[in-house]
Amino acid sequence: MQHLDLEVICQAIDWLAPSDGTRPDSPIWLCTVLSTFGSSPREPGTWLVAREDGQHRGSLSGGCVEEDFLARLADGEFTTPAQVIRYGEGGHQGAGIALPCGGILEVLVERFTACEDDIAHLKALRAALEGQTPRLRLVQLDGEPASRQLQDDSGLGERVERLTGHDGQTSGYQLRVGPVARLLLAGLSPVAEACAAFAVSLGFEVIICEPREEVLADWDARKAPLAGVTLRRELPSRFIAAGGCHAATAVVALTHDPRIDDLAMIEAVCQPAFYIGVMGSQRTSQARAERLARSGGLSAEEIARIVMPIGLNLGSKTPAEIALAVMADIVRIRRGRARGSL
Repeated sequence: MQHLDLEVICQAIDWLAPSDGTRPDSPIWLCTVLSTFGSSPREPGTWLVAREDGQHRGSLSGGCVEEDFLARLADGEFTTPAQVIRYGEGGHQGAGIALPCGGILEVLVERFTACEDDIAHLKALRAALEGQTPRLRLVQLDGEPASRQLQDDSGLGERVERLTGHDGQTSGYQLRVGPVARLLLAGLSPVAEACAAFAVSLGFEVIICEPREEVLADWDARKAPLAGVTLRRELPSRFIAAGGCHAATAVVALTHDPRIDDLAMIEAVCQPAFYIGVMGSQRTSQARAERLARSGGLSAEEIARIVMPIGLNLGSKTPAEIALAVMADIVRIRRGRARGSL
């Protein structure tokens, strides 16, 4: 799936290391949204890459900030390896720019050249986006020059976190990089369809695995395909076992059919999925746990990975309400928030 993050990094590599083997003399600038205060069009972690001639890929705000940044770039600003700029009310850049509702935008601006280290760093970012292993990117601002490192990561938590030095001042940032979040739905159901719609709007890659002919016939008769959703006509357990999960995957079973739900859970707990959940009441969930231990051979630790009953306890009744509770819980886990902090 070619999402915008990957497009930005691929463009950066193409500019610094073209396929014809030449090494350009001009640097590029990689901009990362660090934080937003008030209303802002883009979330932390968003990227933009630019050249001094004004060519760019990605976005920071939807227009106004990009125009100011590119104008300053053309005037010869941003010559340091890394610096933080601030837009909006009280910001020190673009005093005439007003973000929506008085919002404030902090942006990390990094200068990359065609040196081997910089190109290798960008290629490692591309590998993380294309692969199945999330990485933690550390950018230190207090060194000379500023340093960049990549470490292994769980992929869970805030995309951007501030690092502080001994004096309490900001010394750098850690930035999470990884494959696009995937929602794997085991089987079709009204709740699954509602979850798929929510997940697409949240930026997830959505895959539904459904092997039951009678369910697929109804789906086809209704001509129900959702934009941005991939339907695979196979057992979800088979897709999972074949490598359909990575660390940014949430596996969700919402059919009430043990042939679908239980087999999916048995395979999912062997994978690095960050969320595994199955729908059912407390009584149904207890019976399923006993069944998975008895027939599926799952250990207590493996069963503990499965969220059942699934989702936040919102008192949901309708398929859309249940889907909201499920997706809210998935977002909570992905952002590294404990239930008690809600």
